[in-house]
Amino acid sequence: MTSTSSIALTGFIAWALFLLVLMEVIRSQLVLRGKVPANGFTPDNSNLSPFMQRLARAHANCVEGLPIFGGLLLVAIVTDRTLITDPLAYLFLGTRVFQSLVHLASLSAVAVTIRFTAFAVQMAIGVYWAFMLLASA
Repeated sequence: MTSTSSIALTGFIAWALFLLVLMEVIRSQLVLRGKVPANGFTPDNSNLSPFMQRLARAHANCVEGLPIFGGLLLVAIVTDRTLITDPLAYLFLGTRVFQSLVHLASLSAVAVTIRFTAFAVQMAIGVYWAFMLLASA
């Protein structure tokens, strides 16, 4: 039976992949239209539009969080302790996607505060999961 945790982990990976594919589709269009040479991209898209810079950072945020949050989900899955992670797994995934969407939309002070709040929820969930997984070991 598939656990909520495994669905959330797959969703997290799929979201990071979606952001990567979106970035590469836009980059490919820029190359094909002759606006940027194929070797003209920086990892942070600093030479591109503000949206592309935010997209690169939103993707990087997902990749940075994957070993931590994804790792906790994976530990729960492989040790058959998803009863710990399942109740908050969808909330975690939802706040991760929401954080990225807010990041893509704006860098205003309000948006940054909202984005940080979503990340703070993820951190709290991660701390809870880590504590409970260690306590039940």
